[in-house]
Amino acid sequence: MAEGEEDFSSLPFSERFAHKNWKVRKGGYEDAKQQFEKTPDESDPIFAEFLQDPGMWKGAVTDSNVAAQQDGLASYCAFLKYAGPAACVRTRGHTVGGIAEKGLPSTRPAAKASALEALLLCVELDKSGPVIDEIIPVLSHKVPKVVAAALTGLTAIYHNFGCKIVDPKVVLKALPKVFGHADKNVRAEAQNLTVELYRWLKEAMKPLFWGELKPVQQQDLEKLFEAVKQEPPPKQERLTITQQAEADAGSGSGPGAETGEGDGGEEEYAEDDDGEAEILDLADPVDVFPKIPNDFSEQLGSSKWKDRKEALDALYSALNVPKIKDGQFDEIVRGLAKCMKDANVAVVTLAANCVDLLAKGIRNGFIKYRATVMSPIMERLKEKKQTVADALGQALDAVFIATSLADCLEETLEFVKHKNPQVKQETVKFLIRCLRTTREVPSKPDIKSIAEAATKLLTDSSETNRAGGAEILGTLMKIMGERAMTPFFDGLDDIRKTKIKEYFETAEVKAKDRPKPIVGPPKTASAPAAKKAVGSKKPLGMKKPAAAAASPPVQELAPSPSKPATKSIPSKLGGLSKPGGLPTPGGALKKRLGGPGGVASPQRRVISPPSEEQPQQAPVSKFGLGRGLAGRPIARPSAPSEPAPAPVPAAPAVSGLAAMERAELEELRLEKERFVRLAEDLKYERTKLNSQVTELQNQNAQLIEDHTRDVLSIKAKETQLVRARSDAEAAEQNVQKQQREIERLKRELSRALRSGALNSPTSIPDQFSMAIPDPASIYQDQGSNGPMSRSGLHMGPRFESTRPRSYASASPSEEKENGLESPGLSRRKFSPTFGNAHPGLASPTRSSMFGSGSASGEEQSARSAEPAENWKRAAEVTSQLKARIEQMKARQGLTRPPAQR
Repeated sequence: MAEGEEDFSSLPFSERFAHKNWKVRKGGYEDAKQQFEKTPDESDPIFAEFLQDPGMWKGAVTDSNVAAQQDGLASYCAFLKYAGPAACVRTRGHTVGGIAEKGLPSTRPAAKASALEALLLCVELDKSGPVIDEIIPVLSHKVPKVVAAALTGLTAIYHNFGCKIVDPKVVLKALPKVFGHADKNVRAEAQNLTVELYRWLKEAMKPLFWGELKPVQQQDLEKLFEAVKQEPPPKQERLTITQQAEADAGSGSGPGAETGEGDGGEEEYAEDDDGEAEILDLADPVDVFPKIPNDFSEQLGSSKWKDRKEALDALYSALNVPKIKDGQFDEIVRGLAKCMKDANVAVVTLAANCVDLLAKGIRNGFIKYRATVMSPIMERLKEKKQTVADALGQALDAVFIATSLADCLEETLEFVKHKNPQVKQETVKFLIRCLRTTREVPSKPDIKSIAEAATKLLTDSSETNRAGGAEILGTLMKIMGERAMTPFFDGLDDIRKTKIKEYFETAEVKAKDRPKPIVGPPKTASAPAAKKAVGSKKPLGMKKPAAAAASPPVQELAPSPSKPATKSIPSKLGGLSKPGGLPTPGGALKKRLGGPGGVASPQRRVISPPSEEQPQQAPVSKFGLGRGLAGRPIARPSAPSEPAPAPVPAAPAVSGLAAMERAELEELRLEKERFVRLAEDLKYERTKLNSQVTELQNQNAQLIEDHTRDVLSIKAKETQLVRARSDAEAAEQNVQKQQREIERLKRELSRALRSGALNSPTSIPDQFSMAIPDPASIYQDQGSNGPMSRSGLHMGPRFESTRPRSYASASPSEEKENGLESPGLSRRKFSPTFGNAHPGLASPTRSSMFGSGSASGEEQSARSAEPAENWKRAAEVTSQLKARIEQMKARQGLTRPPAQR
């Protein structure tokens, strides 16, 4: 230090960080960083001051002096690395916003790199949500350079951790705003961020923001997306601290760890996270019921295929959303299942597409509808048209993704035995797709069922099915391993085994059965095993997990005299060890029994052999005497024996501690087997109940269909009955009308019979016009059965004017038939003008008929002057008319004819 300058190194960090002199602040940042790097673990006292006053870091990361800010950011990165998750949780609320606003836009590359590393460490040590929430408001900053830098930071976060760790929903909703920014650099960084998100999400990201972009922006992005589509799927480059702990636990310790059998950590995690993030994690659920037509069921049951297709089109438009809010879709699903039997392939294809959208939209909520639609879809796989088969297969895949392999397996294996070759072939393809995409390892009973069905396919008559059986076995071997599948290959020839081996080598699966680690004898832990943070670009420098820091102290047990101390062996029991050479509690035994760090198993102490100078003491249980694993002593003191002349390396394998561990392990294994058997029994019961429910649902559907058919039949019969009643009433009215007409005719006929004018031979000339009916009218009355006049006789012109012409006259052929061909009885003599020659016959009045007062004197004198032949002719006419009347009566059954009298 130069002379005359004051020494500020003795001041506390809180004063140095807030000093008005930038050089003092810069020195404080550098000094803090150096001390952080020398700390043994997170519990070092140096971190306490900064954890108690986290606001100190706000000024450090946003220092007004760029040189001091650079060191302040570097010091904050060191603090996060060595102080652990608690440092991130306490300070990120004070620092992330300032780093995004003033650290990322820094002109110094070192400061910019430290700012970006600080953000990544905040995500790595805890979770990403609070970090993203602090960066999003910076996107509205008025300075374009700050907005562009914040977008760059977001791009780096998603590039390192992916969309599985960092939720992209909030960022996707903010993209349209930055795409509309006036600065071209901001728009360019927005494009970079969008392309990075597309690497992880693909087309799943578009529904959230794509419609708000301009067409030109969409075209530019599509060009950039084309290049991304050719790239391999992205993988997470940095793991969070939780994933690092899981990777360390997955790497294992013991015999398997030395041979590399358990080393899977980062590679396995990356494999599990391959693929796109599901769209359900991004979109908000949508209530689709208001969009479905109210008459959907009626249209779906229409006899016209166009109506059914229109109903399914409307349903497809309603279901075509990223995420569907769960509801009562029972009626809709039953209608879609019924459409699988439709004769129109367009209706079947649309119904399959609707099932696909519904299953993808509600996912886990579709489990209760699986049994309703799965069997009808598989039955329809007999359709040979490729477009229909593809739609049905896509619907089955969506149903499988929404449920699980165990749920779909029973029905799938039944259709593998189907008598239709097309159905069998498509079902085999579906089963292969299920095995490739499932993330759950099948249970042993399921494996046996699948292997037996596939083995039968190897002898199928179709080459496609034989190849499908071999592919099923090869894919199953990829999941379970060669050793687990060996019993199922007994009896197969070498050709089939070679074929299965080929499919095994090329199969790509997402679920793999991990063999259980072999439990070995415990080893003495003397030197801590150094562990590197998996997946991190820089080591975090943490000496132990946070869970291990609060573990109880290690108890020591005096060694047996027969087992002298040997040289220290690196421990493979524990994880990250404490200073002093003692292993961290919760090591390999807990990992074998319950998972990472012993979280899932009862807590036990790891006892290491003490040195020879320590006195022997009895083991004391922290929890006292009691039942359970935690209440029993870990080991018993062995009986003294003669010391061995030379150290035996294998001595710990036969110690009392190892025996007790093996006994407890066997007990836990037996308990696990019991639980597995219980789970299998419950699964069998569930499968049985599901099959019963399915059968009852089918019966219910059949009963509903029968009931509907019966109701329609009853309605048709009722309609016919109503029509028959109406016809009967009309017929009855007609009959009554005819009866009334008959009664009227009878009355008219009786009046005619009572009239004595026809039977009286006297006064013929005076009563001629009254007693002689019109021959034409008589003929018409007999021929047409129409109504007669009141007396049955011709009533003159007034009566003829109200009747049809056919009643008033007869044709010459009719007159000849009736015997009226006499020259003196032509038609004109019986016309209304007949009264000119015979006035008495044409008079319309009663007085004129009897030749009383209305006739003039000239007429009376003319009548007396007629010659005698007129009377003869009148007498002949009268006799003919009487005979004619008698014939008419005889025809009507009123009197017997003269021959029978």
